[in-house]
Amino acid sequence: MITDALLRVSDAQALTTTAVSTNTIDLVTARDMGEGAALYFNFAMITAAVGGTSVKFEVISSAAAALTSPTVIGSSDAIVTASLPIGTNVAVRVNPALASLGQRYLGTRYTIVGTYTAGTVTADLVTDIQDGKKFYASGFSVT
Repeated sequence: MITDALLRVSDAQALTTTAVSTNTIDLVTARDMGEGAALYFNFAMITAAVGGTSVKFEVISSAAAALTSPTVIGSSDAIVTASLPIGTNVAVRVNPALASLGQRYLGTRYTIVGTYTAGTVTADLVTDIQDGKKFYASGFSVT
């Protein structure tokens, strides 16, 4: 997975209340948004979520840079706090109909249930998902 600063919409953003990403991607600028390829938002927990009940990670588009009145174009299920320790990655696919919506800005929203006292997330738009948590058996030799 290769990331780009222009495609990062949240950089260690606090998860304390329901909120939209601090940054947006302007779809009007000359940018190849991977037409014909699957796009994902990778949500990486930078610090563990503490308190609260669950977080729902959503991909949204809007006509406004502040991401007001958004359209949800991708979503995770509500993920319980115990499943959001540091290092957790959640991938959400961006709906391929993104261009047909006619909305200029792309971002994310974090829908919080309960009261969180800690937790930060970084969100990047990517074309592939990296699973750095594969484990293989040990104690064998190759001859």
